[in-house]
Amino acid sequence: MSKTLTNLTIAEARDGLAAKEFSAVELTEAHNDAVVAARDLNAFVSETPGLALDAAKASDVRRASGDVLGSMDGVPIAMKDLFCTEGVQSTAGSHMLEGFVPAYESTVSKNLKDAGSVMLGKANMDEFAMGSSTENSYYGNTINPWKASSGPDAGSDLVPGGSSGGSASAVATRLCLGATGTDTGGSIRQPASFSGIVGLKPTYGRCSRWGIVAFASSLDQAGPMTRTVRDSAIMLGSMAGHDPKDSTSAPVETPNFESAMGLGVKGLRIGIPKEYTAEGMPQEISDLWQLGADWLREAGAEIVDVSLPHTKYALPTYYIVAPAEASSNLARYDGVRYGLRVEGDSLDDMYMNTRAAGFGEEVQRRILIGTYVLSAGYYDAYYVKAQQVRTRIAGDFKSVFEDVDVLLAPTAPSPAFAMNAQLDPVSMYLNDIFTVPASLAGLPGISVPAGLSEHGLPLGLQLIAKPFDELTLLRAAETIEQSAGFELPVFSGGEG
Repeated sequence: MSKTLTNLTIAEARDGLAAKEFSAVELTEAHNDAVVAARDLNAFVSETPGLALDAAKASDVRRASGDVLGSMDGVPIAMKDLFCTEGVQSTAGSHMLEGFVPAYESTVSKNLKDAGSVMLGKANMDEFAMGSSTENSYYGNTINPWKASSGPDAGSDLVPGGSSGGSASAVATRLCLGATGTDTGGSIRQPASFSGIVGLKPTYGRCSRWGIVAFASSLDQAGPMTRTVRDSAIMLGSMAGHDPKDSTSAPVETPNFESAMGLGVKGLRIGIPKEYTAEGMPQEISDLWQLGADWLREAGAEIVDVSLPHTKYALPTYYIVAPAEASSNLARYDGVRYGLRVEGDSLDDMYMNTRAAGFGEEVQRRILIGTYVLSAGYYDAYYVKAQQVRTRIAGDFKSVFEDVDVLLAPTAPSPAFAMNAQLDPVSMYLNDIFTVPASLAGLPGISVPAGLSEHGLPLGLQLIAKPFDELTLLRAAETIEQSAGFELPVFSGGEG
């Protein structure tokens, strides 16, 4: 029974609970056991089995009493450790916040709690969401449950992507039915592609940022990571909503995202942006991209070639804007008010000692880049110029969306790579080459598992839609999902 329960989707669990085939407590116990059995993956920074059982018991009581139930009632999930959770340590994957226990709940985690979801623990992540492999966590690397069947990485531990790698690994290994992620430049979509799951980055402003530890405030956006498109629709509906506490939260209605299921793509125009053909991109990814276009055409969509001419500037623009905002946001970690403090002979020494000890190498690198581009003499040359280019990139998308409904592109330029591959920073940043443009424009994007590489590793296809048009995005995503017929293996104890 335990193994069967962990194989359920969110939709199946919801229906099974409603039919009283099992209880929320039974469902939660099965997932608590799975978390313990797969600790070798290091998908969680903190486990909260007691709190999970309490929430499950409360869900069973509500169901037995005939109370109004939330859309995620009794569903076990993982919470990325970037979300502040009342009474539960929230570290952002950093030594700087080790031991920090918030006295408040982030809006997204509160929305999920109000919807009846059951939090199993806090998922591991790259420190302050800065990374593409979850190798930058102070709490150790997270391992992808997949293994290459052949090739140079056969038998090696693989990265799950990042920064939401703990969430991706936990969902792929069936340690939870869904997980929250955050996406600043691809941190939901890229790990979803690497781990063979669905990752949805909503429109910027669709989900509140209040209570999420900030990386780059004009880019950060929370979203769901699940095993199916329908599950992403269900979970997004519980996460989204206007929040007056977040000035960037959009005052828009939250539609019933699940209503997009089954509508298909007949009559939709799907754009294929020519600039997403990256130099050196493996042929298997190009072939899968073409296959995705064929699937959509066969389902009744019209395929249209389009151009986004400023795409080549997206990555350099992102790596000016994001570090600049990170430099500003992370200035608050100074050892004075909360978090780590390393004493020194003077106040300046204490600042320097605390930040040197509290921040990892990648975070320090991005703070230094951000401080440089914001400094006198360079602000206009770098930061202002990057913001101007960002406007051009957003303008490209706006023009294209006058003619098409959705864009189709690869999610990542490669499948998952080996742990400790020692990629230099620029090579690591190139993992975001296909995901960053939509982030800069604030658009909704989704990665759907669509096939396997020649070495047996998952590859994702990415869809991008107009602002606040997640319904159309989900329609196209479900079509890709159904056409691909991708099946996530059942991993056992962290073995692929």
